[in-house]
Amino acid sequence: MVFETCEISGDTLKKELPPDAPQPKDLRPEYCQYRDEGCEYARSCLECPFPRCLFEEPRGRQRWMKQTRDREIKRLYDGGKKVKELATIFSVSQRTIQRALKRKR
Repeated sequence: MVFETCEISGDTLKKELPPDAPQPKDLRPEYCQYRDEGCEYARSCLECPFPRCLFEEPRGRQRWMKQTRDREIKRLYDGGKKVKELATIFSVSQRTIQRALKRKR
């Protein structure tokens, strides 16, 4: 007996095989065809500059963006900018700038 079930969105139909039916084989990676489309940071996954994919880690992209912003805040602060100016440049509060500077010390 074959059951047809539909996802909540109604986009796809998925057939469930009976338990005694042969299951499809899990192919080795070299026999699978997939598109390596990359992301906004690299044209393909094989050219990615990160040691681990940002999308595999919880809040990976957000954490990376925050670290990049904090490095830039530290660089500008060391260059003579004041906390109030940095808050205006980055559109954050002065307290956020202070936290970023504390993390980078």
